[in-house]
Amino acid sequence: MIPQLFVESIDLGDGRSITIETGRLAKQADGSVVVRIGKTVILGTVVSARKASPGIDFLPLTVDYREKFAAAGRFPGGFFKREARPSDNEVLTMRLVDRVLRPLFPSDYHAEVQVMIQLMSHDEDVMPDALAGLAASAALALSDIPFETLISEARVGRIDGQFIINPSRAQLELSDIDMMIGASTDSIAMVEGEMKEISEADMVEAIKFAHEHIKNQIAAQERLQAAFGKKEVRTYDQEKSDETILAKVKEAAYDKIYAIASKGSAKQERSAAFEAVKEEVKALFTEEELLENGDLISKYFKEVNKEAVRNVTLDLGTRLDGRKTTEIRPIWCEVDYLPSVHGSALFTRGETQALATATLGTSREANQIDSPSEQGEEKFYLHYNFPPFSTGEARPLRGTSRREVGHGNLAQRALKNMIPAENPYTIRVVSEVLESNGSSSMATVCAGTLALMDAGVQMIRPVSGIAMGLITDGDRFAVLSDILGDEDHLGDMDFKVTGTSEGITACQMDIKIDGLKYEIMEQALAQARDGRLHILGKLIETLDTPRAGVKDHAPKIIMRTIPGAFIGALIGPGGKVIQELQKATGTTIVINEVNEEGVVEILGTDPAGIAAVLAKIDSIIFKPTVGESYEVKVIKLLDFGAVVEYTEAPGNEVLLHVSELDWARTENVTDVVNMGDVFQVKYLGIDPKTRKEKVSRKALMPRPPRDENAPREDRGPRPERRDDRGPRRDDRRDDRSRDNRGPRPERRDENGADNSETPQE
Repeated sequence: MIPQLFVESIDLGDGRSITIETGRLAKQADGSVVVRIGKTVILGTVVSARKASPGIDFLPLTVDYREKFAAAGRFPGGFFKREARPSDNEVLTMRLVDRVLRPLFPSDYHAEVQVMIQLMSHDEDVMPDALAGLAASAALALSDIPFETLISEARVGRIDGQFIINPSRAQLELSDIDMMIGASTDSIAMVEGEMKEISEADMVEAIKFAHEHIKNQIAAQERLQAAFGKKEVRTYDQEKSDETILAKVKEAAYDKIYAIASKGSAKQERSAAFEAVKEEVKALFTEEELLENGDLISKYFKEVNKEAVRNVTLDLGTRLDGRKTTEIRPIWCEVDYLPSVHGSALFTRGETQALATATLGTSREANQIDSPSEQGEEKFYLHYNFPPFSTGEARPLRGTSRREVGHGNLAQRALKNMIPAENPYTIRVVSEVLESNGSSSMATVCAGTLALMDAGVQMIRPVSGIAMGLITDGDRFAVLSDILGDEDHLGDMDFKVTGTSEGITACQMDIKIDGLKYEIMEQALAQARDGRLHILGKLIETLDTPRAGVKDHAPKIIMRTIPGAFIGALIGPGGKVIQELQKATGTTIVINEVNEEGVVEILGTDPAGIAAVLAKIDSIIFKPTVGESYEVKVIKLLDFGAVVEYTEAPGNEVLLHVSELDWARTENVTDVVNMGDVFQVKYLGIDPKTRKEKVSRKALMPRPPRDENAPREDRGPRPERRDDRGPRRDDRRDDRSRDNRGPRPERRDENGADNSETPQE
């Protein structure tokens, strides 16, 4: 029996619509939905354990997004024909959903939750990551899992000043905004994206535009929830609490923490002082009380610590390290720090430090993207590494974390639009975070900018970045510039903004409270702009413009376009020509066919080697013009002529036949030319008899006079007949051809018979 199907539709206002359905697939999950638009089909499911694992004091939430290759009618690449570890794009989508959902679960809900979103069918005109948040929230809406409010996500683009909701990838190519927004009906929860130097006001308008569409998507979820039947929220074990212990901890710790926070101190000193207060608090309890309620005491101490630190900022306008709310930490920078790399820079802001390198290569080093929803390559990409020593920790390394993927992607998007389109290199930037106390991703943007300029990449404009924070108690609020790590954990907002002197290039915002007002967001953006420009000034003080060229030890790249017909000649049989050329010149040569032409990339450190490759290319594609004269050199002697090569195109050979050496009869080729001789020849084009190229030496020599008394073979060429003598004999014969002579006269034999048609004997 086919189960009952519940469907709701969302009108996007431009002829497209999204449908959400439930009741057919994955019915054993706590909640499941199918989201459709065009040919795209996404399955979203959610399951939560009934009980929390012992000792867990956090929400073990896993958001998993996967794209099935079958969705696009493709096979997975590589040796194993099975989807394996998630791609970077899948990880980024997981993070987008996780950052919106995680704050909306009850703070005391610690049962494991698993949200799984799968792309089951793909439409090239639909970007599926924009639908993942909708699928996750709709699945939660149909479950009994405790959840504060429904949410959704949407992508915004802008073409010719007009905002577009959930644009296609083709539309994004024309857009100056690519921004994902996650929100509830009442509040913005997450913003992430890249822009082409837009203003703060434009960014706010884009967020408002997306929020209106998100409200429609949430309304559709509510209609589906009502039609399906809203489930009663499950009961779960509440965290234990003890108001007496809370009051005791607060009385003992609040004032001391407030005093430490208000005097301003470095991270290590401050952490040690807070830990000392914690030990004093624990000393107020007996061993039996610590054994029974130790976890509760630690929890309450964290709450008191958070309250005291936040109140210092709201009361005094100062922060943990003594700065004012708008003050930026001290900055110092250095470029060309690493002698052997193509470009390097060290950026230090307070207790955060990033060392970035830039490496230049050919298109062969481009980052290949091969997923069901996207195929292509990146000629600029950035990798971010966050080792444990950067925070003074010792922990195991388990591969690239989701955080590293996300922070690297943000920095990449911040910088990529400032790489000029005519840049010939593939560029890889790597950021090594050496110290971290707040906003290492923004330090990566700054270090990356300097490393690129140090490498000689002609950036359109340098980019800087800053992380903003927020502390509010509902009535009062403080926007914090250049936040510390502790301010990130204790605050209500983490808002990262990057840009140039002309506008914003990327952003990432996570809101931890409901009901953030647009006025606060606008103030944060304005304050962020001042901070960005301050940091940008420090970068320019270090290196104001990109270096005029790449370093001596860095590869130089030259691009040359050749007709498509010559690609094979440059590669040679089995790649012989190009391989020998690379070996002889110490270069790397890459050939790509674009629009029936060959785009040749020549990469090398030795200018002489690059020049040799260019000369070889010129030789291969050299085509002489009929009637023009060229200098040639004899490279081989034959019985019937000499093989010569054009001096301006070494290796481009042609036969100079013995008959074209001289006007006089030539018995031996060496009587006229010898090996190594250099002289001029005239290019005569293709010989109609031999179908080969023909050149002549004698055509450039004066014709000798004819000696009528000399033997026939020594008289020289017969002079041309003058035009006034009339046509030559051969021409006259042609004029008397049968077709031109008219009717043949009658012929009579001796008896008078007509023999005009009888051939003569």
